[in-house]
Amino acid sequence: MKAIKQLLRPERLRQVPEQFSWVDQALVQQHFIDRCEARSAALYLFLVTVSDAQGLSYYGESTLARRLHLSDEQFGAARQQLIELDLIDYRSPLYQVLALPGSVAAQRPAPRAMTRTDATTGTNTGTTTTATTGGQPVSLATLLQLAQQRRG
Repeated sequence: MKAIKQLLRPERLRQVPEQFSWVDQALVQQHFIDRCEARSAALYLFLVTVSDAQGLSYYGESTLARRLHLSDEQFGAARQQLIELDLIDYRSPLYQVLALPGSVAAQRPAPRAMTRTDATTGTNTGTTTTATTGGQPVSLATLLQLAQQRRG
């Protein structure tokens, strides 16, 4: 008899949170998790949880080590393993959780930089913004700005 897939607790159905974060199933399906020490997996989970929609986080080393109950040496080894597995990138003080190697997101071209235009004067402000619509959530304000830029 085939099991029927249904919610066990419909009242606890997970919604995409406003601070969008997720763990890609490819982490398990492509066996990345099998290559991680438990400490590295804990660091990865923490970074995925606190990162923004672009996978970026500014948590400091000492804070991360303390929150994960790791010594400085253990934390450094965990971070290095994630870097070697190409799961994160780190340039002090910024972490980026990367699209998993071989995933659709990893094969997408990088978003192109666009010049921002002042909506009232129509002049180029000289600042750039990155188009992040490629399947990722974007704020309504960002969509309106992009539409304005394309028209002007």
